[in-house]
Amino acid sequence: MLSAVGSLLRLGSGCVVRCAPGASPAAARLRVTALQLCGLPRYSSGETRSDPDAQRKVHRVLAQHKPTQFDKKILVWTGRFKSIEEIPPRVPPEMIDAARNKARVKACYIMIGLTIIACFAVIASAKRAAERHESLTSWNLAKKAKWREEAALAAQDKAK
Repeated sequence: MLSAVGSLLRLGSGCVVRCAPGASPAAARLRVTALQLCGLPRYSSGETRSDPDAQRKVHRVLAQHKPTQFDKKILVWTGRFKSIEEIPPRVPPEMIDAARNKARVKACYIMIGLTIIACFAVIASAKRAAERHESLTSWNLAKKAKWREEAALAAQDKAK
């Protein structure tokens, strides 16, 4: 697409890839492979650390983000990787954003589930209280009666 339009692709470390209008797709691919000369690592999801000779699946997205420990936990929790050891030292920022969004949605679903469980617990508790003939109104009246007694005792102590 860049070769058809003719534009600049500016990357984080100062490397610029220019594709002229009408250039062949092979020329654009040569430009992309030249990016490795700029020192930018590429993300590889098929790499295993125990078998470095395994055939790797290299994505077109350049990996420029070093994930924190929290990011690594999110990547594992969202199912992007099976373990923390499998996560490469640098991953694409888009992958981190997608994992954070997925974790955010999972957390929302967990909160929704806990809210529904809490609602059923409150309903069950209210039914038990109704069987004992307890209500918020009776609790409130009893509390106010207790306050009145305490106020009356305090007034008698002051009068003495």
